[in-house]
Amino acid sequence: KKLLEIKDFPKKIYAEGNIELLNKTGIAVVGSRDCTKYGISQSYKFADAISKNGICVISGLAIGIDEFAHKGALKNIGSTIAVLGSGINNIYPKENIKLANKILENGGCIISEYPNDSEVRMSNFPKRNRIISALSEGILVVEARHRSGSTITANLGFKQGKKVFCVPSNIDSKLGVGTNKLIQKGAKLVINVEDILLELGIKRLKEDIVQKWKYEEKSVPKEYKEIYRAIGNSPTDINTICYRTNIPIQEVSQKLTMLEIKEYIRVLPGDMFIRV
Repeated sequence: KKLLEIKDFPKKIYAEGNIELLNKTGIAVVGSRDCTKYGISQSYKFADAISKNGICVISGLAIGIDEFAHKGALKNIGSTIAVLGSGINNIYPKENIKLANKILENGGCIISEYPNDSEVRMSNFPKRNRIISALSEGILVVEARHRSGSTITANLGFKQGKKVFCVPSNIDSKLGVGTNKLIQKGAKLVINVEDILLELGIKRLKEDIVQKWKYEEKSVPKEYKEIYRAIGNSPTDINTICYRTNIPIQEVSQKLTMLEIKEYIRVLPGDMFIRV
C-alpha cells in the first residue's frame, strides 16, 4: 500500500518470505558500503533497538551499513526487509547470500521489482532506493559520503514526505560529509532509538513484552529450534523448511510433528506450518 503512494511506483513486486512485513511500520537504515567500525557499531545498535520495538528494519542488503542493519534486526520482533536491485535468484553481493537466507529463516522478507532471474545491473541500485524510502516511515542514515546512494535515499525520503534521521559523524571524515550535510538540510540528529520513536510518534515497546517474546523462543527445545526458526512468522511448507535448514525431509517431518504436539506450531490447510 505504501508503494502506491509514490509517483513512480513499481508495476510489479517479486517477493520471498513474510510479505505481511511490507504493510508493517518500518524504518530504513542505510549508509556507506565502505564504512568504519563506528558506523558498523551504530548500524547494528540502532537496528537491534528498532527491531526490538516491533518495527521492521528496511535496507538494501549491501556490504557495510546495510549488512549490519539486517544483522542487528535478525531474530527480533520487528524482523527485516531486504530490497534488491537485481532478481531474487541473483543476490548481490554474493557475500551476502548467507545473510539473505538468514533473513528468510528468521521471518523476514526479500523483495525486488525485477523478475527473479534478472541479472545484476549497477544502474538498478539507485532506482531501488525509492522503494526502500517508500516502505519506511522514516530513514536513518548512519554514514554516507557526499552524493552517495544513501544520500539519494534520504533525498527521496524528503521528497516523499518522510522523516530523515542521521547519526552524527566526525566532520573530518569523508564518510561524515553526507550525513552532516543532511543534518544541515533538515534531517534530525539522533543519538538513540528514543529520538526516532519520539519524532515518529511511536510508543516504545514495554520491556515485559520483549522479554515474553524472548522467553517463548528460548522455551523451544534445542533440537527443534532450527526447524522452528526456519518457519519464520508466515505460513511455510515443508520443502521450504528443508531448503532453509538443509535437513533431510524425513527428519524435518518428524520434528514438525513433535513441534505440533508440543503446540509450538500448527498446521494450516495445504500442509503449511506456522508458529503459534
